[in-house]
Amino acid sequence: MIRCSQGVDLVEVPAFREVVLRHDRFLDDVFTAGERAYCLSRSDPFPHLAGRFAAKEACLKAVGIGLSGVGIDHSLQEVEVVNAPSGRPQLVAQGWVSAMARRQGVRQWSVSIAHTPGWALATVILIGDLPDTPGGSRRRR
Repeated sequence: MIRCSQGVDLVEVPAFREVVLRHDRFLDDVFTAGERAYCLSRSDPFPHLAGRFAAKEACLKAVGIGLSGVGIDHSLQEVEVVNAPSGRPQLVAQGWVSAMARRQGVRQWSVSIAHTPGWALATVILIGDLPDTPGGSRRRR
């Protein structure tokens, strides 16, 4: 049986900019080196950073952990937004986030990001098979 899970997040870019400027380590704590390099190469990096932040949070919501609970310490760094050769964003998960997705049978990740100078929006859809339950049957959610 196919399982689909979705997460969405909306970020106000000016408020996000203030957080970044107020906290020296924010970019290093939240974004991978590749994400920082891509976003900081843009004339206005903040909509791009906010879009990637929204994608990371949407991914965590889709996996079912959000930005709270056990494992949150490095979960934002464990979700990376990379650009495919076509320029389309893709998600790469590692560590605990990847393990959670594997346990849920996720086999396909899809991300869409949109941003303006004022807002950034991301949606993530995870598709996979329902995991087997004890006894060999599949459970319905």
